[in-house]
Amino acid sequence: MPALGPQALLQPGGSTWLLCSALSRPQRLGALARPLTAPLTARRHKSGPYGYTQAKTLVFSKFGEPSDVLHLHTHSISPQLPEGAVLLRTLAAPVNPSDVNTIQGTYGVKPQFSPLLGTPEPSAIPGNEGIFEVVAVGAGVSSLRRGDWAIPATTGFGTLRTHAVAEHADRTLIPVPSHEGLTPAQVATVSVNPCSAYRMLRDYVDLIAASVASFSKDPTTPGGTWFLQNGANSGVGRAAIQLGRLWGLRSINIIRARPTEAETEALKASLTSLGATVVLTEAEFLDRAFSTTLKSLTRDGRDPVLLGLNCVGGKSATAVVRALSPKGTMVTYGGMSRQPFMFPTGPQIFKRLRFEGFWLSEWARENPGEKRKTIEEIVALMRDGKFEAAPVEEVKWNWETKEEVLKGAVQGTLEGFRSGKGLFVFEET
Repeated sequence: MPALGPQALLQPGGSTWLLCSALSRPQRLGALARPLTAPLTARRHKSGPYGYTQAKTLVFSKFGEPSDVLHLHTHSISPQLPEGAVLLRTLAAPVNPSDVNTIQGTYGVKPQFSPLLGTPEPSAIPGNEGIFEVVAVGAGVSSLRRGDWAIPATTGFGTLRTHAVAEHADRTLIPVPSHEGLTPAQVATVSVNPCSAYRMLRDYVDLIAASVASFSKDPTTPGGTWFLQNGANSGVGRAAIQLGRLWGLRSINIIRARPTEAETEALKASLTSLGATVVLTEAEFLDRAFSTTLKSLTRDGRDPVLLGLNCVGGKSATAVVRALSPKGTMVTYGGMSRQPFMFPTGPQIFKRLRFEGFWLSEWARENPGEKRKTIEEIVALMRDGKFEAAPVEEVKWNWETKEEVLKGAVQGTLEGFRSGKGLFVFEET
């Protein structure tokens, strides 16, 4: 392991503070004597010389496919914490498409490569979402105690690692008030997809107010206001279905057909059980007959479709535009088909449609308080049994897990049909 000089003890920006075990004994003792730090009192499963915590992390030093550029790196964390910092042990961390795009270098924000982990080349840690256990608390931290669970307050934290030190913890972490009755797998997936669904359903069109107005005008209205979404089996889609149900909304949900009719029908039934009003395949949605179906669902437009959520692009997005009612809004938050889509001129002019884009990272940066409230509300719904986490494919990560297993799990995120999102579940690390 390459040695780090004392100048490499702190990482600017506040996500990781570490000292490699490769430092000389005088350097270690000097680090232990640093002022304004708090002792690390928690015992870790893997410990090195002088009480250092041994940690493993996935890193990349250049952009490319995860299978080509990811490496598993071992380093040591100092037994002292800066004031305001906490030591975290990762409990679970999902792999989202945006994580893979970040590694590929195609995401909206590119990470900074840093030399502070002691890797042969400056590197970055992938992963934006996860749930952590606090194992030690530095002086000056008021919101967290040892044993608490916490979620990163912003993206870019670097969650695909066994341990982390979070500086300015009162600001950079969101405590989970009580994790009784919750599993790490549930809470690990709260801060990206459910949060995105919540904000898109609430921030662009007041669907609840529209529902109230519709009932006031016509008491025979059979349900709340409609919204439409493609990619309905995604984490965002499944969250939107459930939140819509809780808020009295109706939804038209578009999915990709599965390899067999039986599998497709099983998926439709699964989404219906979550609260979906209508579930259609892309082929059914793009068929000319859908216009007749839409007229029936909306009672010839009396029950408008005011919001469309698009994460696919291409022909599917164009069909969402055509399905919107006058003064409707389409919000695009992804482009999984990697196909551009046409904005039909007629609907834009004569239906006076509005087009928006949603990027959770930027929204959270501008609204940190609202993100905390949103996550807290979703966690409360989970605890009360009113909100179901998306299916996951668990990948165990312990001290002996091989690099190829971890790289393969990340690489597989964007490949083919999956029974659930890839989720690293950390065992003895």
